[in-house]
Amino acid sequence: MEFVELKATEIERLKPLHAAYKLAIGEDAPTDGDFASLAEAMEAGRIRFFGCAEGDALVGCCSVAPTFSTFCYDTAGVFEDFYILPEYRHRGIARRLVAFAVRKSGVKSLTVGCADCDVEMYKALGFDIALGNMLAHGMEV
Repeated sequence: MEFVELKATEIERLKPLHAAYKLAIGEDAPTDGDFASLAEAMEAGRIRFFGCAEGDALVGCCSVAPTFSTFCYDTAGVFEDFYILPEYRHRGIARRLVAFAVRKSGVKSLTVGCADCDVEMYKALGFDIALGNMLAHGMEV
């Protein structure tokens, strides 16, 4: 197993795993336009993807979107897109992937929004400071 940071030029490598992630959480499959937008954001440094690879295939991924936070008064990150292929789970990959992403991203704080059923998993991965509830705006003004 190798832990890697994925560059925008490797979007084709990321596509199958990211599509599997979206399916697993009940969201629509990403379109070609979605992937083009994602590659552009990766190229601009607005989001960084990290993965675990076995040979050429990715078996796990996550992303860190950097921002500034007054929680730490420094660069923080929003942790998303966390997915390990089912056949690779319970091998310690998740814990190592999170540690790799934290180390490589250089953020001083990392937050995650998750479903209630995933809270204990994220706590086990080190997300153990409760910051209340995370909500998303529906963007209808």
